[in-house]
Amino acid sequence: MEILDERYHIADEAIYDAFFLLLKEKDLDKITVTDVIKRAGVVRTTFYNHYENIPALVDAIEDKTIEDIFILMETFRPKNDRDMCKSFFLTICEYTMTNPFLASLLKSPKDEAFFEKAMTMFRRYMKEIIQDADSPDHNKEEVSYIVACTIGSIIGVLHKWIRENFRTPQETIADILTKVFMAGMLPFMS
Repeated sequence: MEILDERYHIADEAIYDAFFLLLKEKDLDKITVTDVIKRAGVVRTTFYNHYENIPALVDAIEDKTIEDIFILMETFRPKNDRDMCKSFFLTICEYTMTNPFLASLLKSPKDEAFFEKAMTMFRRYMKEIIQDADSPDHNKEEVSYIVACTIGSIIGVLHKWIRENFRTPQETIADILTKVFMAGMLPFMS
């Protein structure tokens, strides 16, 4: 049974990789099952054993992207450590550059379902951060608005960077995001 699980995982990865490559060539709404199976090197039945159709594949990729981002965010526990913050934001930049699905969504947001899932994930993360931030100087509502502001800033910077085809080095973008975080949100968490 382990061999079947491994084959299922390998086919799934091939389908994801093919989809990501196709996203670099075509708009999302132009990608077909035929495109994916040809690029992935799988037969049609393999695709349909994994996904009902392209929207189901997109939904699965959305969920995986959200989970990947949440895992990255969970590893980041804000502290007054510039190198740690920059390292975290470099990781976010690298993930954005290597995930054409996420990059296409941030470049021209069309998928309301993805952003609803993302906001749910961000709220989950904010809840954890706010519980960890027991500052007598700031109430939880104030901190939640600062977190929302920081998330908006991060998404805005990534949006601009993607629209400019990643022209600015990722180290510079990570530095900008670090400055925004350390000047904007971190003081509310101390």
